[in-house]
Amino acid sequence: MGTGWHGSNRRAELPPDWPAIRARIWARDHGRCQWPTDTGPCHWPGRDVDHRADPHDHSDTNLWVLCGWHHDRKTAAEGNAARRRFSTKRPPEPHPGLL
Repeated sequence: MGTGWHGSNRRAELPPDWPAIRARIWARDHGRCQWPTDTGPCHWPGRDVDHRADPHDHSDTNLWVLCGWHHDRKTAAEGNAARRRFSTKRPPEPHPGLL
């Protein structure tokens, strides 16, 4: 597994048969990254089986193999989106001249 698992509780949320599911997806994708590019899938050697969207949907259509580069960037984008969505930062106050 990639270093993204460090400090994560995601492993506890995976189904008990995750090793079998992971092996099936790995075989289906031939262990190659499926991230879409202009010329087709990335096809670099895979590092992780990842959820395309819903992290609680473990169906084959929601799972794919990703290389470390694409998995790290996807995870970072999801984390940044969550921070913006759940920010406790106050919105900026309008400039006094605009009141």
